[in-house]
Amino acid sequence: MAAERVGSVDQGPSMSDKEFRLLSELVYAECGIKLEPGKKIMLAGRLSKRLRALGLSSFREYHDYVTSPEGRASELGNMIDRVSTNKTEFFRERHHFDVLVDETIPSLVGPDGPCRDGHLNVWSAACSTGEEPYTLAMVLADARDKWPRLNASIMATDINREVLQHAIRAVYSKTIVQPVPAHMRTRYLLRGKGEKDGYYRVVPELRKMVTFRHTNLISGDYPFSCTMDVVFCRNVIIYFDRPTQTELFRRIYAKMSPGAYLFLGHAESLQGIEHKFEWTAPTIYRRPVGAERS
Repeated sequence: MAAERVGSVDQGPSMSDKEFRLLSELVYAECGIKLEPGKKIMLAGRLSKRLRALGLSSFREYHDYVTSPEGRASELGNMIDRVSTNKTEFFRERHHFDVLVDETIPSLVGPDGPCRDGHLNVWSAACSTGEEPYTLAMVLADARDKWPRLNASIMATDINREVLQHAIRAVYSKTIVQPVPAHMRTRYLLRGKGEKDGYYRVVPELRKMVTFRHTNLISGDYPFSCTMDVVFCRNVIIYFDRPTQTELFRRIYAKMSPGAYLFLGHAESLQGIEHKFEWTAPTIYRRPVGAERS
């Protein structure tokens, strides 16, 4: 019996089971994302435009091209951009930012904290279009009212180059910035005028706090040499299988300072994953204060 073929949502080329297997194995090898068979229609839809752009007639041709030396250099990044998920919003899972202000910052920069000099290195590990790192920047900037010595540097990384360009521009529509508290919109967002009415841009003060870098989390080649005091790695591991999750958190742990905090997404936990973190609250973990630096 011939393998079932699934047409893409825009009537592009159809994808066979074998083609799906080849491409899903490639995606897994390159970025750790596990695509189950039920994702075949989604994958066909997301990649069909790339086939048209390259003048290819089948997903097998696309696989062969993207695994060639020329294709790896010019197309692999495009494939990953299409496959990766980029859902995000300002103040997503707001309780995390309340915990950050009320508990995490005092424990780190307080008189007995490991960062009592006031400097925090913060990592938004899957920053997408920038809403998460800019939310962190707003919250940390506001926290200076209580902790005047607080000085934070935010590293924001993502595997998708397109969303990073959006994040660097730091321009968002009125609808997108709606979750930002009113006093923060006034303080940290510049309102557009004329043809830019209805759009907002993050103020230069906050943009300077954030450094954006293209990063593949599963590669272990992270674009910083310092250790991190706060890590937001939220709504990421749900796309990885258990071995990939275990290896990812081993690498993240090695990049965290003793006493540093790790925030996961609301549907995520480290349960069942081998790790060295301490549980502090649902979705929040800590590298033990007394742990030796890796």
